[in-house]
Amino acid sequence: MPSGRAPQIVSIQTARQLLERAAVPSDWRVTPEQFQTALERSASRRFCDGMPGPDAVESYIATLHILDLVLACGCSAGNSSAWDHFVAKFRPELYRAARAIAGESNGRELADSLYAELYGLRESGGGGHQSLFVYYHGRSKLSTWLRAILSQRHVDEIRRARRTESLEASSGVDGKTSAAETLSATKTPADELLDPERRKYLAILQTALTAVIQVLEPRDRLRLAYYYVDELTLAEIGKLLGEHEATASRKLDRTRRELRGRIDAALRQKKLSDAQLRLCYEYAQEEWPFDLTLALKPIRSAPVDSGPAA
Repeated sequence: MPSGRAPQIVSIQTARQLLERAAVPSDWRVTPEQFQTALERSASRRFCDGMPGPDAVESYIATLHILDLVLACGCSAGNSSAWDHFVAKFRPELYRAARAIAGESNGRELADSLYAELYGLRESGGGGHQSLFVYYHGRSKLSTWLRAILSQRHVDEIRRARRTESLEASSGVDGKTSAAETLSATKTPADELLDPERRKYLAILQTALTAVIQVLEPRDRLRLAYYYVDELTLAEIGKLLGEHEATASRKLDRTRRELRGRIDAALRQKKLSDAQLRLCYEYAQEEWPFDLTLALKPIRSAPVDSGPAA
């Protein structure tokens, strides 16, 4: 008889193995069950269209920032040792980022308000208290995720002030309640908090990626498509292209390096700084399946001469 429970994407055994391999400090006291729940949330976001195969899950998990995700689990559970580690490692950087975003006078307040949400001091929609850490999925570095939230919080505050000013000017009354209602109706979900420049960076990167892929040799494009879109093994790719598995691996690695170099050059032509380049790639990691699949899907079945075996 069916249990009615959704099938698990990530097993408890996988969660336990990842905790062991990551050398997680024991005093964080994150249990395999807690970590499995976090992995399930992350994988459910990635594979929202259906149940993935084991290879797809393994490939996805390999992209996650495991230790950051475990730390978020420990903090969300209220473990004091995990919080001590978070405060020591991330608080100075968080305050620097907040000052850069909101200025010296408002940066401290911006960072402190975020701490309240991370600690779970603000009530959730269900009336309880929930840490904002439950929305961290490990797809980007924890520091990147925190900066993105700071940026969005700052933008939200500017919008709130402008809406309040507009209501006061038009009605001649305080207008605060209506402004709060308007903000609530348009509030961005916590797990989709974005840097105001995020979409611009992703669009620039996607355009550069697509353009660079189109000038690759047909066999190189097809090899990438087999690997990233069809998720074939290197042995399967070698068989299809008449190559030895080691040759397929070597050529795939060469093509990836070539792509990265050409994409970097294309982005620098857009006058992006080193920091902006890093943001492009970090945001792309969060926008799964951004990587190569969007640009490669149209050419995965393109005919190609298999050539001699190598």
